[in-house]
Amino acid sequence: MPHLVRERLYFGDIKDAIAALTDSSSTPTFTHVLSVVSSASISFITDCRPGLAIPTEEVRRVFAGEEGAPPTAAVPPGTLMRVVERAGDELRVTRMAVPLRDTEEENLLDHLEPCLDFVDEGRKVGNVLVHCFAGVSRSASIIVAYLMRSEQKSLEEALESLKEISELACPNDGFLDQLKLFEEMGFKVDTSSPLYKRFRLKLLGQSYKFGEKIGSYMFQDDPGLSPLPGSCQDPPKIEQHKTAYRCRKCRRIVAVEDNVISHVPGEGESCFDWNRRKSGGSYSNKEQDCSSLFIEPLKWMAPVEEGALEGKLSCIHCGARLGYFNWSGIQCNCGSWITPAFQIGKSKVDISTI
Repeated sequence: MPHLVRERLYFGDIKDAIAALTDSSSTPTFTHVLSVVSSASISFITDCRPGLAIPTEEVRRVFAGEEGAPPTAAVPPGTLMRVVERAGDELRVTRMAVPLRDTEEENLLDHLEPCLDFVDEGRKVGNVLVHCFAGVSRSASIIVAYLMRSEQKSLEEALESLKEISELACPNDGFLDQLKLFEEMGFKVDTSSPLYKRFRLKLLGQSYKFGEKIGSYMFQDDPGLSPLPGSCQDPPKIEQHKTAYRCRKCRRIVAVEDNVISHVPGEGESCFDWNRRKSGGSYSNKEQDCSSLFIEPLKWMAPVEEGALEGKLSCIHCGARLGYFNWSGIQCNCGSWITPAFQIGKSKVDISTI
């Protein structure tokens, strides 16, 4: 029997999903099912019971990069994000399937908001079941995020509330870290937030560590090629000022403030902890006193795109050396170890406003 979390909201496991999709006489009767399992295919569910067949009719598939998805999303374009279908007897149930593994490295964050919106819409018309395979980690993570957003609860409060209903609810540690980011971003996934950018860079480092090819989608646009505010290419808008970093030799823009990844002085890898290393010693420096900027990988960084492990970062216009990159990390003079690191020396750039 699935667990009742809130009015019209339940969470459970694969057996609960089978019952919801095949037994129209059961109580409660579900109108919406959110499947958060390893495969979006209905066969993942039917294979759990020999001879089981569940009729389906696909409504739509959503892939990363479609419909003007923000370029900062940490998902390769073309990745299947979710499938929406009618399922069960007389196709009475709306099912959304999100392919998600129960591993600490899995990207839960970029799936959260569509899942929460689906639950919201489903509760307006009927009962919603959120399930994974065992009803422990993935479905619990979605329910916790839903309670956080809908009731403005902290992660701790939402998780405690769910555990009062089911002691088995236990999101894995990686999901808990991402739910904490969700809370810190104001119960939304803000891809422009420094917190999201740290998360995205962490995923990039993990991909490189595991030998995966780093696609160009993970590299941000070259800010030196972007039209400047007030140019004829820009539509009229309220004047906004943004800090830009220019090569000291030729004055070409190599980064803007949005590209900078902030870090906490002297705290080692607290922001990028997939390959933890101790910095040793305590530091009192403020970040503004650091001798380097750490930025996102940008499309002018040719050696990075070519797959080198480490190397120099040089101005694409004049060739002047700007800094260094290393997928294994670089230690800032403040003591923080940044992994992976794309470092620009502050002495190599001038600061201006655009």
